[in-house]
Amino acid sequence: MASGIRAAGGVLWRPGQGGIEVCLVHRPRYGDWSLPKGKLEPGEHPLRAALREVAEETDVRAVPQARLPSVRYRSQDRPKVVDYWSMRAVTTGGFQPDTEVDEVRWLAVDKAVRLVSYPHDAAVVRAFAALPPVTATVMLVRHADAGGRSGWAGSPHGRPLSGAGWAQARELAPLVAVVAPVRLLAASARRCVQTLSPVADLLDLPIAVTGDLDEPRAGQSQDECALAAAARLAAFGAAAMPAVVCSPGSMVSGALGRLSGRDADFTTQPGGGWLLAFSGATLLAPDPL
Repeated sequence: MASGIRAAGGVLWRPGQGGIEVCLVHRPRYGDWSLPKGKLEPGEHPLRAALREVAEETDVRAVPQARLPSVRYRSQDRPKVVDYWSMRAVTTGGFQPDTEVDEVRWLAVDKAVRLVSYPHDAAVVRAFAALPPVTATVMLVRHADAGGRSGWAGSPHGRPLSGAGWAQARELAPLVAVVAPVRLLAASARRCVQTLSPVADLLDLPIAVTGDLDEPRAGQSQDECALAAAARLAAFGAAAMPAVVCSPGSMVSGALGRLSGRDADFTTQPGGGWLLAFSGATLLAPDPL
């Protein structure tokens, strides 16, 4: 059986004189108008692929916001899945037509829906239009691998990352950096601070440490700590401040449960995380990385 094709793209938007404008591209090979997208490179994360492809096709650098519906269809007699995110345009280098894309248009949402050549693209644009305004995106990550607790004789807060954990942290850094954070915030556990160290070096940002993201200590309940962690995250949305936040796994799950109001499984593997889109202090949707 033929393997499937993975691709990613985005609804790239900017404020216009008459409201929000979204970007469509014209592909001369197919004679169509579509959302910017393209295939994943081997081992590439879909979110990074989406940003890369949008930049290559439109010459616009963007910041991701919220996950949009994925599209599934057949291409070249193979199943194809395209993942989409809403993306705010940040900078442009000046579009130059080529054989892949020969024209770019910025259009109001209703005009974009009418121009796109495929119903599935129109559905993705409508899903984008239905989103409340996104004020901030936050990358919430669980600390990377720190080995087993039984193998560490010191203070639980002092347990460091393992060699595998440092590799996870280095791999995580360029992915979480795509939200262009202005704050890096870690729980006080050593492994949480270390997990953010590579992204701090990458972006030349300091790591702020807070006990509001810590696991319960003596006299504290799990619910109390989850509420404090959720409040910390919601504050970034209310302040329109993109951030990267690292906490132990139990606090990641607890905070997401509080913010989403859902009794769902938010289990996160070491070195994994979530893209959180906020509208004010309200979490729109947690998107697993």
